[in-house]
Amino acid sequence: MLTLATSVQYLKGVGEKRAELLAKLGIRTVGDLLSHFPRQYEDWSAVLPIASAPRGESICVRGTALAAPVERRIRKGLTLYTFSVSDASALMRVTLFNNPYAAQKIKPGEAYLFFGTLTGGTVPEMSSPLIESAETGARIRPIYPLTAGLNSKYIEKLVSTAMLALGEQLDRDLLPDSLRREQHLCTRRYALENIHFPADREALETARRRLVFEELLLLQLGLLGIKGRSLAETAVKVHRDYTEEFCSSLPFTLTGAQSRAVKDCVEDMRRSTPMNRLLQGDVGSGKTAVAACVAYTAIRNGWQCVMMAPTEILARQHQESLKKLFADKPNVRVGLLTGSLTKAQKRAVLEQVESGECQLLVGTHAVLSEAVQFAALGLVITDEQHRFGVRQRAALAAKGMHPHLLVMSATPIPRTLALMVYGDLDVSVLNELPPGRTPIETYAIDTAKRERAYGYIRKFLNEGRQAYIVCPLVEEGETDLVAAEAYAKQLAAGPFQGYTVGLLHGKMKAKDKEQTMRDFAENRLSLLVSTTVVEVGMDVPNAVLMVVENAERFGLAQLHQLRGRVGRGKYASTCILISDAQNAEAVRRLKVMCETTDGFKIADADLQLRGPGDFFGDRQHGLPELKIADLLNDMSVLHEAQAAARALHDGDPSLERPENALLRDAVATLFTRTGEQGLN
Repeated sequence: MLTLATSVQYLKGVGEKRAELLAKLGIRTVGDLLSHFPRQYEDWSAVLPIASAPRGESICVRGTALAAPVERRIRKGLTLYTFSVSDASALMRVTLFNNPYAAQKIKPGEAYLFFGTLTGGTVPEMSSPLIESAETGARIRPIYPLTAGLNSKYIEKLVSTAMLALGEQLDRDLLPDSLRREQHLCTRRYALENIHFPADREALETARRRLVFEELLLLQLGLLGIKGRSLAETAVKVHRDYTEEFCSSLPFTLTGAQSRAVKDCVEDMRRSTPMNRLLQGDVGSGKTAVAACVAYTAIRNGWQCVMMAPTEILARQHQESLKKLFADKPNVRVGLLTGSLTKAQKRAVLEQVESGECQLLVGTHAVLSEAVQFAALGLVITDEQHRFGVRQRAALAAKGMHPHLLVMSATPIPRTLALMVYGDLDVSVLNELPPGRTPIETYAIDTAKRERAYGYIRKFLNEGRQAYIVCPLVEEGETDLVAAEAYAKQLAAGPFQGYTVGLLHGKMKAKDKEQTMRDFAENRLSLLVSTTVVEVGMDVPNAVLMVVENAERFGLAQLHQLRGRVGRGKYASTCILISDAQNAEAVRRLKVMCETTDGFKIADADLQLRGPGDFFGDRQHGLPELKIADLLNDMSVLHEAQAAARALHDGDPSLERPENALLRDAVATLFTRTGEQGLN
């Protein structure tokens, strides 16, 4: 018997090879197939008269073929098939290219629907339209996301086959009847039928709202489950606030935003449940100082702290920064644990951590290993949250008795998206830059001005400063995109001959990568040619210039992260974006970068330009992918789903009641796929 969990391979018309193609689309089961929603629709039901149909738009017209198509061979490899059709209003000429199969199906005197773009003058023309029988074609047709080897018609037919085979199973509704009625939602069967095969536009909207609500409800229930696990009572008690003692010896004054964030954290740590807080701030907003201040209060209350960074060089830089901040605090020892330490060095650090002699441990993923045993872990800090995800921070937290958790991120996220992605965390935002920070000037230029940019770079290198040049690719390929390896050689032999030029990319061995970053950080390299691996993990105050090649290839959030590698010291800094792109979206992105350095404004613009589906790139945040909800346009539904999820969670935290059983299974399946566990 076919079920939602059945492998799609066993559906009629699939087989092993097509199952492999479907898997590329994330379709492995029949349930996956039904959740593979159309990306858009062609409205064949809105038939327009030929005479009044607009030019240059995708439209549908109905016409009767006046004669069989005439074949004309234009040249080798190109054959045209032309014929005329008419409706009551006008004539239309139709041209098919190299399509004898479609031409043979056209019979004089029969009526057809033609979907395409109308062009031409007195006699309208349509080239290579989609053609259907007028008897059966007048409907709204789904267009699905595809991969090479599959077409939309095939998936449409497959969905129809699956729904027919599932029969009454489609009547099993995830949502309890009471909730569905309360939210004025259609049944799941109606939603699935009309998202794939809409009866009309109204039915399509009704179906979509139901499925968006369901998707966001499952996500929110999972996040509430994760958050609920952190509500177990913590053994980490913080009785006294040492913020004033720590700040009294700082060579600077905390900004208002930093002070508020520290206060939020200390208040969290005084509660009986663990702190679970996101510290979100732009590059240079002072997150490390906030973390040090909070760590000091934890340490003075008798607890150890650990900070995890995504790269070894960033971990070393954090350790150096923290050692300076704790320079006059002899009761605080800051240790470092990374993969490149010798066995003897690692053993010494591990002993200091286990004995409690090391109060603050900074490290890479190495701090997650079983060998790391804390005497009294009270506070876990992770930097660049989007590089880790829920599981890894949970692994760190498991090393103590429900320690407090502070997550830092320099990736500004619009409030709308933060509501979803960080639903398991409370949020503090650093929206002020410390005094003395010089704004980064940003300019967009075309490739014709590249030589002038080189001269500008040399001017600063001659003054002892350093620069980055970022490329989107590593090796030269068939595209005209600048490739890092070839470009680095070209620069070292040409415009930057006599300067020390380094190369950094993701395909390098970790040891070589760390060495290159260290050489640049210690000014043994003047110019670093890099791919986007430089986006996180480089803090070089002496680097004052960032040049980004083929800047149109990067999203706004990524360009902002790249730009954040400069302007980290006392020197005025510049970012130069090189692009010949003419399309409107690329031009708009570059314009936004030149207009503002505010990460939150940039994040909002990025969300509007690219949409939430692309906002996270390779989805390192560790949460389920949204299949139908659009957070840009579905915020009202998100709020409704959040309220419903809270009500369900308050009344039945583990969804154990019979009416919530299907919901519980769906949440567990959703989060298991991403490696998380959404319910207690």
